[in-house]
Amino acid sequence: MTSSIIQLECQCNNYPWGKKGKDSVAARYAAATPGGSFELDEKKEYAEQWMGTYPTTPSLVLSTGKDLQEHLNANKEALIGKPILSKFGADLPYLPKILSIAKALPLQIHPDKQLAQKLHEKDPSKFGDSNHKPEIAVALSKFEVFVGWKPLPRVQALFTDVPVLRSSFVPNDARANFTVDNLKGIVSKILSASDEDVKDVYDKLREMKAADFGEGEGYIAEMLPRLAEQYDKTDPGTLVALLTMNYMVLEKGDAIYVPADGIHAYLSGDIVECMARSDNVLNTGFCPRADRDSIELFTAALTFSPRSADEALLKPKSSPKGTNGHTQVLAPPMSEFDMLVTALKSGEKETVEALKGPAILIVTGGKGVLKAEGKETEVKEGYVFFVGYNTEIELIADSELETHIAFAEA
Repeated sequence: MTSSIIQLECQCNNYPWGKKGKDSVAARYAAATPGGSFELDEKKEYAEQWMGTYPTTPSLVLSTGKDLQEHLNANKEALIGKPILSKFGADLPYLPKILSIAKALPLQIHPDKQLAQKLHEKDPSKFGDSNHKPEIAVALSKFEVFVGWKPLPRVQALFTDVPVLRSSFVPNDARANFTVDNLKGIVSKILSASDEDVKDVYDKLREMKAADFGEGEGYIAEMLPRLAEQYDKTDPGTLVALLTMNYMVLEKGDAIYVPADGIHAYLSGDIVECMARSDNVLNTGFCPRADRDSIELFTAALTFSPRSADEALLKPKSSPKGTNGHTQVLAPPMSEFDMLVTALKSGEKETVEALKGPAILIVTGGKGVLKAEGKETEVKEGYVFFVGYNTEIELIADSELETHIAFAEA
């Protein structure tokens, strides 16, 4: 009989925005895998630990070293289940990750399904799949992020009241009647500006005091040099992020939802991220000019829907799938996955009912025991498990125990 509880060995990527050495939660989790091959190097930046079956960074079955997708393909109905096989096929429809962020990720969006199909057909080496990539991010520590557009009145106030912004980016006829099209034009103009023009605007903004930016915008003065130090005074991402996007500071347990065509840039912290099965991205800031995608393509793919920062928050709800009341669910408005978050104090127990699809369980704190199929398995912070279709599990905390479970149900 094929076991439905499979401990995984998950790989970690080295991107320059990642945290260095043991400061990286992603690296510490990868190093925690017992008997795994990962060796933590204090001199390297570790950005992302991937869990799942996406082919560029696949997870392995720890006990055999076999590719997880190969193992699932050989046991489809038992481990994935007919409902998900019928809806999504044998590939896991979601991709969980641990991200450890030391400086801003590229200013980015993910193409929707229609655009992803076109880009994949045109350039499959760059756009490796034809799927969309809506995602959630759940804070494991203090987490800073730029996400979505500020409410239109706030953008209008900045770009009409600050002289250098008004003269550089706002046409005369837009100053009284500011629209979404004006926002789109401003973003396009910033991204298209020369290095010299971006630096000139940056320098003039640096001369301003926090109060000069208006109510609620004082953080711009403090963050201008911080972002310029990370990339450069000439990087347009700094102006787009600070002047047009919502800046949010989340605490542990807070979560956001980012739609496929929603602009965002993670700035600092450690998070659990989960997305639809895709690795497609369009970048156009907080990265070298050579790495930026077409500005025309980027702005055409964007959704310009200004709103408050709070609308990006994904609120957890109590989940009946945890029968002892210690489990909450994060349910984004998409069908590929939900996420269960279980938090236990020392000695507490939680039974998570059998899910009607495959799951990946990440131990994000503490230690304890996982019981399933009549067996007990040790669990510690950093351990990752695949949990097969229709498998009830019980979690018992030795010390405080926290898990995040990404799962799909048809």
